[in-house]
Amino acid sequence: MIKKQDRRLRVGVLGCGPIAQFAHLESCVKAGNADLYAICDAAPDLLARMGATYEPRKMYADYDAMLADPELEAVIVATSDAFHVPMSIKALDAGKHVLCEKPIGTSVEEGEALAAAVKRSGKVLQVGHMKRFDPALEAARDFVRDEMGEVLALKAWYCDSTHRYTNTDAVQPLPVTSKLARKPSGNPKADLRQYFMLAHGSHLVDTARFLCGEITAVRARLNERFGAYCWFVETEFASGALGHLDLTVAVRMDWHEGFQLYGENGSVIAKTFNPWYFRASEVDIFHERDATSRRPLGADGHFFRRQLEGLADTVLNGTPMRGANVEDGIASIRAMIAIARSVEAGERVELASVSGAV
Repeated sequence: MIKKQDRRLRVGVLGCGPIAQFAHLESCVKAGNADLYAICDAAPDLLARMGATYEPRKMYADYDAMLADPELEAVIVATSDAFHVPMSIKALDAGKHVLCEKPIGTSVEEGEALAAAVKRSGKVLQVGHMKRFDPALEAARDFVRDEMGEVLALKAWYCDSTHRYTNTDAVQPLPVTSKLARKPSGNPKADLRQYFMLAHGSHLVDTARFLCGEITAVRARLNERFGAYCWFVETEFASGALGHLDLTVAVRMDWHEGFQLYGENGSVIAKTFNPWYFRASEVDIFHERDATSRRPLGADGHFFRRQLEGLADTVLNGTPMRGANVEDGIASIRAMIAIARSVEAGERVELASVSGAV
């Protein structure tokens, strides 16, 4: 049980759909330094059900009304991708801090508009790249930063499974849904290349950046067969390291995610599990200096709660942000666009040159 601190961030959750139910509402209730102050949803039946279950202090059917509440300090934007940027900007302009689900947006221009809103508001915005709060991946990042020396290469893979819902349905409650839920005007899954890149590629790209720093250019190929999509991406990092990223949706096997990282003073091998297992990655860190390896346990695998606590710690105590900021979010958008453009053109694409949408 997490011990509650005396001073806790008062958080409102926008959207009471599946991602809020599986991740964010529980995180607000469990967090040691945050409280579920308010919830907001346009669907009255869904709002009532979640209100009865999680017992926030306030319930709102209107987002502007929630933002006008002077007691509210921060908002979690747990909506469809199309609403991420406009709802985050509204919150920032209302003087609220923001934790926004990934991807932060779908175009460079959206991301830059959000960055401008962050700057003029003076508030904290954190992108929901929750894998940065996997304690075993944090240990790997610390080793890369403090002990590995020069990084030679990264091989990383994120392969969704045809059996993922069989696995997750066994451990998750059925989400409460509503016919009155507010949805984007278009079908997000109409373009599966774009949908899979935004939903899954954003994780793979951010993990690569988390471990190895800025990506400067990519050369990508895409193979589509029997309803499966496989991107192989040659990646150049600003540090001079090389990368190979594998995004496959979906493999005919179990969930398959992880990386191998080779450096001057050691190596790291990681296996990452389906995030809804709330289980930290298995990470083996090899130290060249004494030819030994260690595997951190990472017992606390609630990445979503830990990312909220990270935001709250930054807001309440001024600690440096551990999560992804708006510039990290824009960099992910640029990487995903560059991958798409490289597939189309069959050429190497520099991230600094791209614009438009994924």
